[in-house]
Amino acid sequence: MPEQAAARPPVWRQRNYLLLWSAQLVSNLGAYATGIIYPLLVLAMTQSPTIVGLVSALRIVPYLLLSLPVGALIDRWNRRRVMLVCDVGRAIAVGSLPAAMAVDALVMPHIYIVAVIEGTLMVFFNIAETAALPRVVANEQLPQAVAQNQVGFAAAAIAGPALGTWLYGSLGRSLPFVVNATCFALSAFNIFRLRASFAPASDAGRHDLRSEIAEGLRWLWRDRLVRDMALLTGVGHFVNAAVPLLLIVLAQQRGVAEAQIGVIFSLAGLGGMFGALLGPWCQRRFGFGTVIIGTLAVQALLFPLFGLAASALTLGLVLGGIQFVAPIYNVVQFSHRIAKIPDGLQGRVNSSFRLIAFALHPVGAAVCGLVLEHGGTTAALWLFGSVSVLLALAAALDRPIRDEGRAP
Repeated sequence: MPEQAAARPPVWRQRNYLLLWSAQLVSNLGAYATGIIYPLLVLAMTQSPTIVGLVSALRIVPYLLLSLPVGALIDRWNRRRVMLVCDVGRAIAVGSLPAAMAVDALVMPHIYIVAVIEGTLMVFFNIAETAALPRVVANEQLPQAVAQNQVGFAAAAIAGPALGTWLYGSLGRSLPFVVNATCFALSAFNIFRLRASFAPASDAGRHDLRSEIAEGLRWLWRDRLVRDMALLTGVGHFVNAAVPLLLIVLAQQRGVAEAQIGVIFSLAGLGGMFGALLGPWCQRRFGFGTVIIGTLAVQALLFPLFGLAASALTLGLVLGGIQFVAPIYNVVQFSHRIAKIPDGLQGRVNSSFRLIAFALHPVGAAVCGLVLEHGGTTAALWLFGSVSVLLALAAALDRPIRDEGRAP
């Protein structure tokens, strides 16, 4: 458990936090390196945006099916052990893709299976990692820890897409997946080295699984602020899920080369890094509602500019602006949320939150593919841009969000 705040050094000097953070960093680097490659590979194999949307959806569907029982199980299990098993499993699953490519045996069903396995293990890992963070740092240091996590995500988002597209275009289609599998293995090594206590709370396992799930859902639904944030975040994920495929198709229409497509997403990562660094300051300086409403409003204003961007640079700058405010939103809402949740309920409440937050993600990916294939980029821009505007308006009209003060 964390030491008393007065005796605590900054999070970047705490061994267990750095091991957890670096495990996230290296696994995210590999994930970003292949995240942009999955659509490129599937488009090259099928020429169908609809199938690309299906593969993207398959990686998220496990959240809808498994979040609630996984959250209850995480509160019963050792969180470090869960993360370790998930990293090893993901390394094996992703590593099977370059193995199939080496013998010219890669087929779409194989990609579907890997997408489902990777998405399933991601559910377990993410909920376990979220529940483990309060065991590593004190509550008053959570904003700093979340902000540093966001910086790590942004750093991986800067390097990963450019690395992945360079490997894919210059050295072979299988190389990004080799890098991803290696990164999962390195993440597992860092998780193995953690020495904090990640055993379940003392009262875990006293009830049946259904009762434990219901307890987490009740806690979330009775806290109106957390509930409303879950709903808003869910609509936000509907839009976010459409962005990668939408930008790839827009870039290809504008004659952007594959290597330059990686640069678009790297510029987005650069914006995310600056936003993550600014997140804790925004949390201290402004009220909760001001940050949430303001960041959503900025995203709504920037989204239509995708239709005006005519090059990789301008597409990257627009996406970078959106990604600049995204981690500010995440730092404030995430640290605010996990500070409120009792330790014994972390897995269940966070899994309930993530179920709601990710419910529309596969829908957004699938809808984007269908709209692009049958209606074109203009229809897709209008659809997802309009949802962004409605999302910002909903946040501004939500009294619990608007009246909430600074995060604890």
